[in-house]
Amino acid sequence: MSVVGIDLGFLNCYIAVARSGGIETIANEYSDRCTPACISLGSRTRAIGNAAKSQIVTNVRNTIHGFKKLHGRSFDDPIVQTERIRLPYELQKMPNGSTGVKVRYLEEERPFAIEQVTGMLLAKLKETSENALKKPVADCVISIPSFFTDAERRSVMAAAQVAGLNCLRLMNETTAVALAYGIYKQDLPSLDEKPRNVVFIDMGHSAYQVSVCAFNKGKLKVLATTFDPYLGGRNFDEALVDYFCDEFKTKYKINVKENSRALLRLYQECEKLKKLMSANASDLPLNIECFMNDLDVSSKMNRAQFEQLCASLLARVEPPLKSVMDQANLQREDINSIEIVGGATRIPAVKEQVTRFFLKDISTTLNADEAVARGCALQCAILSPAFKVREFSITDLVPYSVTLRWKTSFEEGTGECEVFSKNHPAPFSKVITFHKKEPFELEAFYTNLHEVPYPDPRIGNFTIQNVFPQSDGDSSKVKVKVRINIHGIFSVASASVIEKQNLEGDHNDAAMETEAPKSEGKEDVDKMQVDQEEGGHQKCHAEHTPEEEIDHTGAKAKAPPSDKQDRINQTIKKGKIKSIDLPIQSSLYRQLTQDLLNSYIENEDMNKLSAMLEDTENWLYEEGEDQPKQVYVDRLQELKKYGQPIQMKYVEHEERPKALNDLGKKIQLVLKVIEAHRNKDERYDHLDPAEMERVEKYISDSMNWLNSKMNAQNKLSLTQDPVVKVSEIVTKSKELDNFCNPIVYKPKPKVEAPEDKAKTGSEHNGPMDGQSGSETSPDPPKGSSQHTDSGEMEVD
Repeated sequence: MSVVGIDLGFLNCYIAVARSGGIETIANEYSDRCTPACISLGSRTRAIGNAAKSQIVTNVRNTIHGFKKLHGRSFDDPIVQTERIRLPYELQKMPNGSTGVKVRYLEEERPFAIEQVTGMLLAKLKETSENALKKPVADCVISIPSFFTDAERRSVMAAAQVAGLNCLRLMNETTAVALAYGIYKQDLPSLDEKPRNVVFIDMGHSAYQVSVCAFNKGKLKVLATTFDPYLGGRNFDEALVDYFCDEFKTKYKINVKENSRALLRLYQECEKLKKLMSANASDLPLNIECFMNDLDVSSKMNRAQFEQLCASLLARVEPPLKSVMDQANLQREDINSIEIVGGATRIPAVKEQVTRFFLKDISTTLNADEAVARGCALQCAILSPAFKVREFSITDLVPYSVTLRWKTSFEEGTGECEVFSKNHPAPFSKVITFHKKEPFELEAFYTNLHEVPYPDPRIGNFTIQNVFPQSDGDSSKVKVKVRINIHGIFSVASASVIEKQNLEGDHNDAAMETEAPKSEGKEDVDKMQVDQEEGGHQKCHAEHTPEEEIDHTGAKAKAPPSDKQDRINQTIKKGKIKSIDLPIQSSLYRQLTQDLLNSYIENEDMNKLSAMLEDTENWLYEEGEDQPKQVYVDRLQELKKYGQPIQMKYVEHEERPKALNDLGKKIQLVLKVIEAHRNKDERYDHLDPAEMERVEKYISDSMNWLNSKMNAQNKLSLTQDPVVKVSEIVTKSKELDNFCNPIVYKPKPKVEAPEDKAKTGSEHNGPMDGQSGSETSPDPPKGSSQHTDSGEMEVD
């Protein structure tokens, strides 16, 4: 099993893998551990990563970069419209209202959804991982910003599926850094001691995130997290670009912002200049040859000028630091250390702001670029059964409070309950009890929209179906489990109705009560109660473990006996509780339909193979014209690795119907014999009833197997691996023949003459009634015409 962690960055991506020697960041085909988040589409091929970055200037309109912020957002989203101004390529509104990219690829205009674009990038990272590990890669952990909403997280999950990856966890970037920091620490305080508090600051190319975490031996808990999603390294680049655009307009009489190529070149040079100024405080030159209209341009800048230019940006560093300390209820003296990662934290003025706030030196022990990927790889190793990792529990948090709303039965009103507060531990499940007489709908949304960097508070609607009144006309008690899962995504995980079945006498409802006593958070309107995973308590403590298993009463699966449990036991003695699962219909905001996702997966498979075939054809006519035999063998094997699975799926799809039909026909033929035998048909009255029962059971099992496989196969797309292969169906058919045929097609024995008639019939010593009379003449002449077909079975 592969163990891979992917840092899916705005500007660059990093891949870390777990090997027996530890965690290692791997290099791509350019021997570079950093892969640009860039895709260039051409008339015949596509380039991804380093090759694509080199085409940003030459293939401006068809080279896609800076698309991470477009995930899970509609085309009309204000953030999308802001990003649209920055991007040199064209954005397009997709049929479902989401954001897409319009480019020219394979000699035609094509729209690509953001999930497809990120899927292409992840497919490249998957290929790089496979080349390094020398084995297939499927399971991985992918990093995302801690401020991503449900819609954005689901979009990244869809992109992973497009790339053929099984994402075990979407991990918040600062949490991944905290794991990479803490798992190797040997001096962490024990569980009964005061935890060590560490602040993690991550300022990347497009966003700024701060988390404070508490560490004990073998344990990490995120206490609070804050962010500025619109502050990062690119904002400092833009400040330089704006400055030089104004200068060149005055100095050279050129408008750089009207020329996409020139503007991109200026961005690249300003990024280089920014990095140089981080290491050098003196004047540094900026020179670009043949910049625009065949002009060479030059200028200069020093660190002091740069910091003055970016004063408004630097002022935004401190507020998130203050906010995270307030949310965690900590003082500066409670902080043990401050760890910084991300490219933009290398700017000296940013470091100064952090140092000035905490009044202590910052630590740079972590690799600023690779820490996130390494943390993701560690998490993947923890989740993998193939690796033995030091036990280490990780408790993340919910970045935004989530509320449920539903209609009440009184005066067409509505009820609300905040099920997860801001900074609530995650992953986490809660059970909510409703008293309803009919199906009802739950609407989930973010409580405080002003805290969420997203224009729409909606998460989704969940309809609890098949709810009816109890037999006595009372409302049914419906238990609904809501969950923030390991990816940080909210869902209504399950729903069940509790039916009361009295065994003796007439018991009141109090005897059936299985919930905790009423609390202050009780909703009287709908008799709703929140049963948290800490039993009946309404407070959440740091000791929560991720995804605690609870029963429908809200108690822990392995909790010690309590008053509440005693009451449940008494209830069971008096009456019987029956729990019935209820279907849930979900309608999630900005969720890709399965058909659309399947079409994206199919296109990615096709595009990847087409690009490989195109590259190989070009190679054959160029440097591949005269190569050693082994080079051609290796190339062919590489093509077969991707082509043969597709060919296998095609052959299976073509041959499966015939194999299924043949097996179905054989089952039907045997069923006819079983039916005839059951109806006392004389043709089959010689068959042993016990053996026929065995045949009937075997055929029933075969039919169940056939139906289950066909139903499962019908749910899959053509691009997915088949549930059952043709060879399995043929084997099943042969097994059926071998088991059933000797029984159901057993020849009818030749009927012997009765003994009494044989003794008394002295006048007639030959065969009687035209039958063979096996006792008197066991071996009739070969040419005897008196032998009939009565000993043979007629088969329909």
